Amino acid sequence: MPVEFLGIAGTNPASEVTPRPGGSLDLEYTAKLARAHEDNGWDRILFAYHSGSPDPSQVAAYVAGKTDRINLVVAHRPNVAYPTLTAKTFATLDHISGGRFEVHVITGGSTADQAAEGDFLAKDDRYGRTREFIQILKQAWTSDERFDFAGKHYQFEQFVADIKPLQQPRPRISFGGSSAAAYAVGAAEADIFALWGEPLAGTREQLATIDTEAAKAGRTDRPIIQIAFRPILAETEELAWAKAEKILGRIKDVQAGGGAARGRYRDPRKTPENAGSQRLLKAVEAGERHDRALWTAPTGLTGGGGNSTALVGTPETVAAALLDYYDLGVRIFSARGYDIYDDAVDFGRYVIPLVREEVAHRESAVRKDLAS
Repeated sequence: MPVEFLGIAGTNPASEVTPRPGGSLDLEYTAKLARAHEDNGWDRILFAYHSGSPDPSQVAAYVAGKTDRINLVVAHRPNVAYPTLTAKTFATLDHISGGRFEVHVITGGSTADQAAEGDFLAKDDRYGRTREFIQILKQAWTSDERFDFAGKHYQFEQFVADIKPLQQPRPRISFGGSSAAAYAVGAAEADIFALWGEPLAGTREQLATIDTEAAKAGRTDRPIIQIAFRPILAETEELAWAKAEKILGRIKDVQAGGGAARGRYRDPRKTPENAGSQRLLKAVEAGERHDRALWTAPTGLTGGGGNSTALVGTPETVAAALLDYYDLGVRIFSARGYDIYDDAVDFGRYVIPLVREEVAHRESAVRKDLAS
């Protein structure tokens, strides 16, 4: 499949380097950022989820009316709505968006944030619930006959949805995680398996595990692999690394001022619960610079907070680094800069075309080899 690019559908300009200037939902900014992605070559944008954030489904419906092409990836936690209701809600959103909806199912990596919405399941039980949730979504979206479900977490009888997604057979379902339970669930059920940006060796290790778990589940295919980075771009390598060091200073300034303490970013003083963040911190311990352009200093400063490893350099260097991951089998690149709007424009203008051009060249060469 061709390469794809996933950006962020932020509802305000806040980031690790920018304190939030006002409320959590700035509709003008939300539409402006979505259009910046659409107008600069991105394929998809993610509507993130947090216990106190604006509802991503409703924001996605709003953005659907402000855009024409870009796919809308809505993050969703299984604990917040019963899967039969969720199936109808998302099928409706697929119609509203003209078939541009996708869902990213979040099991939940923070016990505290799960508890904030009344979810007290243990972590492995949450993964079991996620597996059932995805199975129900798939069947609800594709079955014209009433069906029963009798699982550990969900039980119902004779459900059939009167509204099915516009996309056939159904929208794509993405999933992320790096624990043993996560690998088992995602490899068995997900269309897209999302990873955070580790050094190449760590990513290769994770892909081997996903392949093993997919085979155990009886799959003949691997889920599409997605990986996330924070791009830091400049015209020269020296300027890019100088910019990177300034970003570290800006993160420290925001942390000192309390601007990052609004529930969106991890407390760097606490050991993260989730396996993905723990893996990122191991990469930090191994050094700040890895492979062609990977930089882990922001990861250490933010306590392994999710998408936090950066690719630093000129557009050509960052594109080459992404292609190193493409060679491992990655087909979707998630990228979110620190200055969210400006970086979305720059990455779209200067990096995405380079990667697409080289991928097209490689695919053409493969087709020629197969034909000869």
